[in-house]
Amino acid sequence: MSAPSAPRRPITVRMFSQRLSAPPRGARLARHLAQSQLAAWGVPYGAEASDAVAAIVAELAANAVTHGRVPGRDFELRLALVPGSVRIEVADTRTTPCPPGPGDVRPPHGLSEAGRGLVLVDALADRWEVLDRAPAPGKTVRAEVDLPG
Repeated sequence: MSAPSAPRRPITVRMFSQRLSAPPRGARLARHLAQSQLAAWGVPYGAEASDAVAAIVAELAANAVTHGRVPGRDFELRLALVPGSVRIEVADTRTTPCPPGPGDVRPPHGLSEAGRGLVLVDALADRWEVLDRAPAPGKTVRAEVDLPG
């Protein structure tokens, strides 16, 4: 006969989702919304995780606005507070070109004014990937930032 197992604590997953218009203002709004939502979930402004999530959201949203924009279509920001981490998803409706995934990101050449967004995501995220968007069409870039403790 086995010993009774200790009671399990419930797993709480908190979610946030917002569709945003695709002008550059939408990318800036996505970053502000992410920081506000994290603060509401108890991850304070200025915390390392909050700053990392804000930078990742800013880069992914800017990419969605710049490279993923389809006229008349929005992009979507989704955040989830899961045990031990914050999951970030930015989805747009453009299927090509597909951005490089983890391990395929190369730093830009010299004084190039573009090409640093995914380098930052690769550096700041603990995990990230590029997925087909569901429902189609489009793609989703998903990143996770681990929380301390």
